[in-house]
Amino acid sequence: MKKKVLFICKHNSARSQMAEGLLNSIYGDSFEAYSAGTDPDIVNHYAVKVMADRGIDISRNPSKSLKEFEGEEFDYVVTLCEGDGDVCPFFPGGKTYTHRSFPDPASVGGDDSKKVKIFTQVRDEIEEWIKDGEWIKEKFQNEI
Repeated sequence: MKKKVLFICKHNSARSQMAEGLLNSIYGDSFEAYSAGTDPDIVNHYAVKVMADRGIDISRNPSKSLKEFEGEEFDYVVTLCEGDGDVCPFFPGGKTYTHRSFPDPASVGGDDSKKVKIFTQVRDEIEEWIKDGEWIKEKFQNEI
């Protein structure tokens, strides 16, 4: 049975969406990833673009509120907000919680090429972190 993972950010428009797509792509045989936020917005088109560069389509992913998952239980709840996690939303349905800080690429200004560059950078950091798997191996070492 697949383990359920919920990635959380405030807007559910970039980092959590990319993490959901990456985990489902890399470890989809063992894990089922979801994402949500406290203040959902549309999925950022730069996130869609840089994920497509990895062959992962998140263009049809809706931005979801944490309220949509009320009453559900997840094996892992992961907050991806920038900083130490104190400002991240909390979801009460997790068996195990972890936090990993990633910069918010949507907060960076500049022209198209600068935005693509920062979104690519954050995507690559999330991908490396997921592939490394230390955060998940501790709990599910026999699963991956």
